[in-house]
Amino acid sequence: MFKIITVRDIVRIPPHRFAPREDLEKVALDMVRKEYEDKITGDLGYIITVIEIIDIGVGKLLPGDGAAFHNITFKILVFKPDLYEIVEGEVVEVVDFGVFIRLGPLDGLCHVSQVTDDFITYNAKNASLLGKETGKLLQATDRVRARIVAVSIGTGGSRSGKLGLTMRQPFLGKTDWINEEIDRTLHPEKYEKLKEEEEKKKVEVKTKRVKKKKRR
Repeated sequence: MFKIITVRDIVRIPPHRFAPREDLEKVALDMVRKEYEDKITGDLGYIITVIEIIDIGVGKLLPGDGAAFHNITFKILVFKPDLYEIVEGEVVEVVDFGVFIRLGPLDGLCHVSQVTDDFITYNAKNASLLGKETGKLLQATDRVRARIVAVSIGTGGSRSGKLGLTMRQPFLGKTDWINEEIDRTLHPEKYEKLKEEEEKKKVEVKTKRVKKKKRR
């Protein structure tokens, strides 16, 4: 997801920034950062920052232009999500159709149908999602693990992109759910006992209701 990539490009340096007025490497770094940082491209992803200049070629002049054009090699730090990659992030917004999850510089959407296998209800007052059978609760600031199932990165250079996520697969979802699932896998006998106790309580409640009806 986060990668360091080496890039080579031709960079225009205007005459008012020529040496000895300014250090060439410093100027090159400044120009490259203005051109690349905080941008999204289809092949590189979201460019977080330019790390360093590796090499600066000899400048070339073009007729009618006082600037110098240099072949510059530099390293950049990018955020490039891969399809089906497992990612971890924080829930930043809960709406009726799903949750938005912060993944580095971008937000991904997990549709309500992809949160759990349970039937989900939305609580507008508390801005949360609740599972009907499991009682699983999801709200803002919760840490989650999800899988990327759709990637759409803009190509216009602007900071835009869409990530589709799912949490319905095993060992995905809210951190608490995952820990419980791991514990359930390692200690199935404990949960079988709890299940039996829950069933017993349901039978007792049902029996009490029947007795009350008979008394009436």
